[in-house]
Amino acid sequence: MAYSDQKKGMLIAFTAIMFITPDSLFIRLSNINSWNLIFYRGIIPFLVVFFGLLIIYKTKLLKEIISNGWHGFFYACTFTVTNIFFVISIENTNVANTLIMIALAPMLSAIISFFFLKENPDKKTWIAIIITTLSVIYIFYDSLDAGDFLGNFLGLVCAMGLAVGAVIIRSAKKISLVPSAMIGKLIVTLIALLFVDQLKLKDGDIIIVPLMCIMCVAIPFVLVTLAPRYITAAEVNLFFLLETILGPLWVWFVIKEQPSFETIVGGSVIVVTIGIHSILALKKT
Repeated sequence: MAYSDQKKGMLIAFTAIMFITPDSLFIRLSNINSWNLIFYRGIIPFLVVFFGLLIIYKTKLLKEIISNGWHGFFYACTFTVTNIFFVISIENTNVANTLIMIALAPMLSAIISFFFLKENPDKKTWIAIIITTLSVIYIFYDSLDAGDFLGNFLGLVCAMGLAVGAVIIRSAKKISLVPSAMIGKLIVTLIALLFVDQLKLKDGDIIIVPLMCIMCVAIPFVLVTLAPRYITAAEVNLFFLLETILGPLWVWFVIKEQPSFETIVGGSVIVVTIGIHSILALKKT
């Protein structure tokens, strides 16, 4: 059965976010400091994807990396910044706060796409963006005081990084930027090496850290890098809003860090809105 680009993109984006949703929980459960965690979140996904691409491209891997050109260079940069700041943000504020800030990515990517790609999202996408952004503001109004300014600010930087990254992929949709994302992970690893103290994993971290790096980082980053080739950057980032509600729920269920009433209500609106948008988009195709 042949899938349209819309169906492919939505399926890839949805699958990626489902893998990502427990990420915040794993960060909370780990007992190593931020830079040690960032190191592992760089090196393990890098090695996993490196060997995968080596099997696919063999001796042509270096050529593939170089062929990504300036798109690949800037994507690797935004990918690096987003990966580092996400962990530091989570550890400096309430999980819900970080994910709420990241939820601004669809609006930001729609605006950036409009100016740089002349790609104006259709009416239903704009309506979905407006509704979900208002939901984010509703949640954020209550939760800002519960967190720290640094964590919230870095969460906003992550949102901008996701938006810019998705637009870069969209602008180069005829090529795969997965090799550049892999290089971004290598850069994350090298930067983290400047700040790590000791890298030995102890107790539960022996299982938690590798599991998180493969399931919540390596697999999703490949999928998220592929999705904008099939659907708009704004539509891809709409799926990230699912993490806004599901991420805090994982943390709530396991370690009892309870989200606010506003987070639950606003998150429910986000989930319903994305569901309706997805159904309408599929119906159109």
